[in-house]
Amino acid sequence: MNAAINDANRDRAASASQTTSRYARQIRYAPIGASGQHSINESRVAIVGMGALGCVIASHLVRSGVGHVRIIDRDIVEWSNLQRQMLYTERDVQQLLPKVEAAAVHLREINSSIVIEPIVADVTPLNAEQLLSNMQLIIDGTDNFSIRYLLNDISVKHNIPWIYGGAVGASGMTMTIMPGDSPCYRCLFPEPPAPGMTDTCETAGVLSPIIDIIASVQASEAIKLLSGNEQALHRTLFQVDLWNHAWMPVGLAGARKNECPTCGQHHYPFLEENGAETAAATLCGRHTVQITPGKPANLDLEQLKLRLAPAGRTTYNRYLLRVELPEGLTFVLFSDGRALVQGTDELLKAKSVYAELLGV
Repeated sequence: MNAAINDANRDRAASASQTTSRYARQIRYAPIGASGQHSINESRVAIVGMGALGCVIASHLVRSGVGHVRIIDRDIVEWSNLQRQMLYTERDVQQLLPKVEAAAVHLREINSSIVIEPIVADVTPLNAEQLLSNMQLIIDGTDNFSIRYLLNDISVKHNIPWIYGGAVGASGMTMTIMPGDSPCYRCLFPEPPAPGMTDTCETAGVLSPIIDIIASVQASEAIKLLSGNEQALHRTLFQVDLWNHAWMPVGLAGARKNECPTCGQHHYPFLEENGAETAAATLCGRHTVQITPGKPANLDLEQLKLRLAPAGRTTYNRYLLRVELPEGLTFVLFSDGRALVQGTDELLKAKSVYAELLGV
């Protein structure tokens, strides 16, 4: 019995020593210290979107010792990602890996002492509360306005802080939303912009350094919150134009609105959408349409591989089924029924391909 107790004590001492050594430089930073590091190690964070922003954010938080990092993304790694999505490699593209699965492998090699939880999913009103309501902090790594309004609903309804970030061209912005204290996202941006009214990485491109700057500010805000330093938050809509070297923090004092539908009136329309119909949406800069069924499925991809083989050359792994169609399109199907139709921006065409292949 005494030997077992001694062994357990030695294991705990070794673990504590390793933790102190790994995070020594962070612990020495006075505002964090040992107590702040302990809080970081005990925290739970969800990163929604593992594209360019998400890669940088996840790398910082994993290296900083966030105890549980849930990474959520709907997409696979492609060649065009490698210019700015820092976690991924050519091998990830060749293996047709979902972004979160590829990211999880690399992040675990960075820090094996924490929990990395990859979830291949599109965040929708049907699953958002299940995926996010038990987290301590939500961080935006998406390139999608509709998801941001959904994250804002979740944040306010469940009193969970979230950190918005966006970048296109050489410009970006970020804001930290603290429910009940700061203005929420809808206080500043009451409604989603109409399609085609804002720049995207498809129309304006994107420089990779702006990604690092915006994502690093997001990660810094997260570390402040998780270490118990809420007073150090920048509390602005922080904007950067890197090409013209302009840094434009906009103060948010008085920006919270009592008439805001979300934080003022506590209505959550983006969360309450029932999503009963199959939805189609173009993906930024990808010449790709995502098809999302009204209700998640549980498909047997291995069986479908045989059935869809006559339609074109098929490739299968445990994450997805890929079919190269004769007309130059590629159909990528996930087990939850989501699909990417690559090679087109036409929503009706993509929906037609989905219906023809799956008979729905």
